[in-house]
Amino acid sequence: MGDIRRRGAVVLGLTGLIAPLTLAVGAGPAQAASCTTQAGPYQKQVEKFLGRPVDGKQSTTDCKAIRAFQTKHGITPNIGYAGPVTWGVMDLMNKQKAVGNKPNKAGKCPTNKGRIACVNLTLQISWIQDGSKLVYGPVPVRTGRNGYETRTGLKKIYWRHIDHVSSIYNVPMPYSQFFDGGQAFHSVGLSMWNPPGSHGCVNMTTTTAKKYWSLLKNGDDVFVYGRKPGT
Repeated sequence: MGDIRRRGAVVLGLTGLIAPLTLAVGAGPAQAASCTTQAGPYQKQVEKFLGRPVDGKQSTTDCKAIRAFQTKHGITPNIGYAGPVTWGVMDLMNKQKAVGNKPNKAGKCPTNKGRIACVNLTLQISWIQDGSKLVYGPVPVRTGRNGYETRTGLKKIYWRHIDHVSSIYNVPMPYSQFFDGGQAFHSVGLSMWNPPGSHGCVNMTTTTAKKYWSLLKNGDDVFVYGRKPGT
């Protein structure tokens, strides 16, 4: 999220879920100093998700696999404990994958607006459709955390800035497409499942943000609905 310094801008603005769900068990950056021997309350669910033997008991190999997942997605503490945050991320991944190529099955994103970018906060996914035709996505996104929620409703892209830098947080926001005050689609160098979330923007991978940049323009509609888990 970043402010919009350009006051003069007043113009109203099948890939499936292809984010990689395969998990590297090797060493990652900033690995925890120790690996817990304690089984967590979601041990069996986490073991099943990671393709480990499902026995509900923590092993050294289990811990390494869980810790690698936590490190990859910025879950702290990354000590290999199968707790609610880790399982919450995995459960969300399962739900995202289950959407397949029908993200608007419930018909909540308008189909009478032509080209429109849809954001489902509950499932943390976004896609672009034209009428009822799926144009791109769905893809995982990272929306506003508790206290900085991405605002819901029908909006329009009104300003695009490919090399934007937030003057509030002093961080780069490449491929920014603003649709509600300081809230915008833009790329980040984080996992889309990195908790707790953004400061209101809809974070995307660089690949997704570039695609949205190429498919959308000023004046295109954006519809945000649902509620992000934990907000």
